[in-house]
Amino acid sequence: MPRSRTRRLVFAALMIACTLVLEQLRIFHMPQGGSVTLGGMVPLLLLAYREGPAVGMLGGGIYGLLNLLQDPFVVHPVQVLFDYPLPYMCMGLAAVLPRHRILSTALAFAARFLCHVFSGVVFFASYAPAGMDPLRYSLVFNATYLLPDFLICCLILKLLPLKRIFASLRS
Repeated sequence: MPRSRTRRLVFAALMIACTLVLEQLRIFHMPQGGSVTLGGMVPLLLLAYREGPAVGMLGGGIYGLLNLLQDPFVVHPVQVLFDYPLPYMCMGLAAVLPRHRILSTALAFAARFLCHVFSGVVFFASYAPAGMDPLRYSLVFNATYLLPDFLICCLILKLLPLKRIFASLRS
């Protein structure tokens, strides 16, 4: 039993560390935060797929706090929750439908998107161009980086031999 816990802890730590590194490989960085990366969320998704939603959410929350330390953009304490730990905790939802990984991944990204949109409407409305509805601005702003990031992650997940990877981790 302790060996199993140790393996889970090491795997979670490794996936969080990989996410920290991959999130720095940016294709495009938005002015007020958010980036299109080369599959930065894939390790968190793998953590959720392998260990389930609870561990995936915990790993995502830890990553979110580390991301806050690494690349902060803070305007309000409540905004910190909706832009750092909560959206990355949502990545754990990728394990909700284990037989439908792409659909679950879409659910995880949609929940993350909603967190960022809420933050945008409440805390970043002043960035919207004059006369533009803050909700519309936040929807468009967040979709411009999260939709491509989602598609890149799905492509990588389709190309990875997940069954072989998880089988080799069991031994």
